[in-house]
Amino acid sequence: MSLSTAARLPDSSPRETNGALAGEDVALIKLAATLGRELGDYRPAIYWADTAASAIIGWGALAALILADGLPMAATAALAVVAVLALYRLGSFIHEISHMKDDSVPGYRLAWNLIAGIPLMIPSFMYEGVHNLHHARNRYGTVRDPEYMALALKPKISVPLFVAIAALGPIGLLIRWGLLAPLSLLKPVRNMVRARFSALSINPEFRRDPPAGPAAARWTVMEVATSTFVIAVLTGVATGLIPLRAFAIWLAALSASMVINQVRTLVAHLWENDGKVMTITAQFLDSVNVPPPAMLPELWAPVGLRYHALHHLLPGLPYHALPEAHRRLLAELPADNSYHGGNHRSLSQVIARLWASAGTARA
Repeated sequence: MSLSTAARLPDSSPRETNGALAGEDVALIKLAATLGRELGDYRPAIYWADTAASAIIGWGALAALILADGLPMAATAALAVVAVLALYRLGSFIHEISHMKDDSVPGYRLAWNLIAGIPLMIPSFMYEGVHNLHHARNRYGTVRDPEYMALALKPKISVPLFVAIAALGPIGLLIRWGLLAPLSLLKPVRNMVRARFSALSINPEFRRDPPAGPAAARWTVMEVATSTFVIAVLTGVATGLIPLRAFAIWLAALSASMVINQVRTLVAHLWENDGKVMTITAQFLDSVNVPPPAMLPELWAPVGLRYHALHHLLPGLPYHALPEAHRRLLAELPADNSYHGGNHRSLSQVIARLWASAGTARA
């Protein structure tokens, strides 16, 4: 049973519904499905305004940081924080793209790739067709899930290493686009690059299938564009056309944003599943909401990512609808409903739980 199937269950007969939802929190899933129908419309104006503001602020602050040499330390630090957080928010829209249909926000994928995907070295095909597997009913939390690693069952050292490795992300992306992409003109290299280095995943065992249909053409265009961009940047640095300082600041900003995203990923789930197929309710409870009144999640989990558990119930719901869906679920479900078990007070609380669990069992 897929999540989309679950969303249709309230329209089934009582007998069919009871059988399909055996072992599930029926009240939660039925209400979530209703909210999905009522709140599921995409509002393009919100996407365009939010994306444009994030791009203008992020790239503007980064440009100021590069061009305004000799600023006081406080001003430099402020610009750096603004640039990193705004570019991180801009990059986070790749998650929305992986769920939206082409006509949900016409032209959005192309625009986002031009102003974010290519200059951030994360074109949308790296997530499209990959993240969706994470939501597949029989894949979540198993060895076939590209975005799951049972950190709570691994040694404690795995937790800081998981975050620290993200700091090297920009170097890996430079190699991916500057070296491996040109080499992939050779078929044996291309097959390896597509399978192992063409997905934003955290499961080291994941191997991606080659693209097919319209996705294949988009993949090729985005890969050529990103590779051309990276090679041009590296050539500019090598010839002195791009100052080494500017290059280093760009890489540092990308590295910082990737580390923040990795911390956010660290608390997106409880990472406690041992590889077994889970019910929808169990998947929800293994995922994390950090709802209001906490305010900092708007910075480290932007674009609706603070409602990650709710997102696993309703993966097709646009990010701007998640706060309202959360409010309605809180208001309409009783205190003993499973929904309350997916809500956590803070990032530190979730990390503390993960740290306490890590090292106590074998993955």
